[in-house]
Amino acid sequence: MSQQSATPVLDLACELIRRPSVTPRDEGCLNLLAARLQAIGFDCQRIDRNGVSNLWARRGQATPVVCLAGHTDVVPTGPLESWVTPPFEPSQRDGLLYGRGAADMKSSLAAFVVAAERFVAQHPDHAGSIALLLTSDEEGDATDGTIAVVEMLRDRGERLDYCVVGEPTSVDVSGDMIKNGRRGSLSGKLIVRGLQGHIAYPHLARNPIHLVAPALAELAAEQWDNGNEYFPATSWQASNIHAGTGANNVIPGTLEILFNFRFSTESTVDQLKQRVHNILDKHSLEYELNWTLGGKPFLTPRGTLVDVAREAVAEAYGVSPQISCTGGTSDGRFIAEICNEVVEFGPVNATIHKLNECVRVADLEPLSHAYQGILQRLLKA
Repeated sequence: MSQQSATPVLDLACELIRRPSVTPRDEGCLNLLAARLQAIGFDCQRIDRNGVSNLWARRGQATPVVCLAGHTDVVPTGPLESWVTPPFEPSQRDGLLYGRGAADMKSSLAAFVVAAERFVAQHPDHAGSIALLLTSDEEGDATDGTIAVVEMLRDRGERLDYCVVGEPTSVDVSGDMIKNGRRGSLSGKLIVRGLQGHIAYPHLARNPIHLVAPALAELAAEQWDNGNEYFPATSWQASNIHAGTGANNVIPGTLEILFNFRFSTESTVDQLKQRVHNILDKHSLEYELNWTLGGKPFLTPRGTLVDVAREAVAEAYGVSPQISCTGGTSDGRFIAEICNEVVEFGPVNATIHKLNECVRVADLEPLSHAYQGILQRLLKA
């Protein structure tokens, strides 16, 4: 890495980027972070499951419990030759730090730890508890990561009071957006049955493409809800359609459609399922429909954590952050089951999952100060 003025957050972010922790591998990231946390009095517990690495670290036994949550795993790099510099060799160019995970989300993890170190140094006898919940299974299946730690805490009767997830939420400049919720994700695999036959004798067959077309049009046109102050209206989208044998003279016997809801808190899983079945049944289709719930929506209305996060981010970056529930899913959906107030805040997300992923070096120290400011406001010594 070309050397410029190093800072604690930059140094730790670079150490993390050097570890090729493609999901679900951790490659020693959690050991590195746990060592730093143990040095300032955190009790660190590993909850590894099915090849996934998880860390629960807590300092203090009192309430409120303020949790910083994130993931060490990154998405695959894509073609190495398309990177200007190797993705796991952090480099600086024109004020930017490049490397896989720079934005999503190793800079946030570095800022978490440095924020905790600075806060504990200033307030060794702080009120409440600081916790970190870290996983190597956010970018993958997300079946043995954060959810495993949440299950352990629930079984022990432990709850969190506040949680900040370090997802890259900023859009144009760091600090311009905080997420106070996310939409739910509900997917369906629909198989419509017809009767295969020769295309020259349609009266001897039933074409499932023709049969499902009116229902498909109705599903696409349906107004599922109107959203609310925080969420856009629920969206239904077909993502894949497949039918046929590959020949142009055969009427297919079945048709398969994959679809997905991104839904607001104005609709429930059961309501959406029932409405889809009602539409399909109205068209007298012979079908099979299998559902997969990717995550329920969660929402933290404006209140203590949202207000505190806005103040801390504005102080660190000098901008007034917008509060939003846009975007895809995050591990906040699992944490919300044991925590009433969950927000997400992190760097600019313009390059996440892309070639030559990067963050502005100048944004890293303020990121740590934003997290430290949240701790300061919630855990007054």
